[in-house]
Amino acid sequence: MRKKLWEFWWEWAKPLLIVVAIMAPLRSVVADWNDVPSGSMMPTVLVGDRIVINKLAYDLKVPFSTIRLSTWLDPQRGDIIVFRSPADGIRFVKRVVAAPGDLIELRNNRLFINDQPAEYERVDSSVDAASVLSETVFGKTHPVMIEPQRPALRSFGPVRVPAGRYFVMGDNRDNSFDSRYFGFVSRDRVIGRATTVAMSFDRDHHWRPRLNRFLQSLS
Repeated sequence: MRKKLWEFWWEWAKPLLIVVAIMAPLRSVVADWNDVPSGSMMPTVLVGDRIVINKLAYDLKVPFSTIRLSTWLDPQRGDIIVFRSPADGIRFVKRVVAAPGDLIELRNNRLFINDQPAEYERVDSSVDAASVLSETVFGKTHPVMIEPQRPALRSFGPVRVPAGRYFVMGDNRDNSFDSRYFGFVSRDRVIGRATTVAMSFDRDHHWRPRLNRFLQSLS
C-alpha cells in the first residue's frame, strides 16, 4: 500500500500540484479568462464567449491581491475592461466611456464627452428588432446596440468623472447594468483589459461552436 501511495504521489499528485502552483499565480497576475453570461456588451461580446483578460495591461499586482507593485498605464477611453462591480463585487465586462476629469452626458442615447458629441452611423438593423450603430468619439469607433422597445435610462448627466474613477457602459446601451446605475468604477477595482475571444459557444443552439469568433480580437 505504501508503495502504491508513493507511486501515486510521484506520478500523479506531485506533477499536478506543480502545475497548479505555477498556473494559479499566472492566472492571478498575468492572464485569465472570463465566461460571458449576459448580452450587455453585444454586439461586440456575445453570450457564450470566453474572453481573455490581459492582467498586465495596466499594472503588476501581488498574486491573489489588489496590491499594485508597479503601474505603467491607466485604462483609456474605448478600452474593454474587466472589473469588480462597486454594487456587489461580481466581475463585469464593460467599455470605458469616460476617464478621470471627463464630463459625460447621455442625451437620448447620444453620448457627449467634454461637450463633444459622438458620431453615429447605422451598421445593421436585423438583430431581433435592435439597431446596430457605429459610435465614434475622439477618433475611436466601436459598435453599439440600441433596443428601443426596452425600458432604459437613455439620458444621463452631465456629470464630471472624479480622479481615480471611470465611467463604464455596455455596448448594448439599452440592456446594460453599468455606471448609469452603480456609479463610477475606482481604479483599484480594474482587473485587466479584455483583448480576445478565446472561444465561443452558442448556448441557444446546443452549445454549437461559433468557429468564426475563435481567437477574434476585441476592440
